[in-house]
Amino acid sequence: VQLQAFGGGLVQAGASLRLSCVVSGRTFSRYNMGWFRQAPGKEREFVAVISRSGDRISYADSMKGRFTISRDNAKNAVYLQMSSLKPEDTAVYYCAAANWGWNSKTSYDYWGQGTLVTVSS
Repeated sequence: VQLQAFGGGLVQAGASLRLSCVVSGRTFSRYNMGWFRQAPGKEREFVAVISRSGDRISYADSMKGRFTISRDNAKNAVYLQMSSLKPEDTAVYYCAAANWGWNSKTSYDYWGQGTLVTVSS
């Protein structure tokens, strides 16, 4: 399974950004799909997750109301719409696929390479 995340960039505080992740190699709809992020000097943390069919979603508390995860099983893609971005959202954002995992990074089976989001103040 290969995951490729893209869409990161440099934005100002308050802006919006949409990340995309395309998955190839296996049946996309068999995986829960998550987004994680890792800021410099910090551990990788959970951002959001969406179930195989998209009927169940969970967010980290600090992202609720600002971030929206979605998926398109026909396109083998998962998205993260981010709004009202803050400098503390600066991090490398990773998409990941899990057979059974949910919001723990250790429960994910496949990872993308990450895309850098930088939010300036």
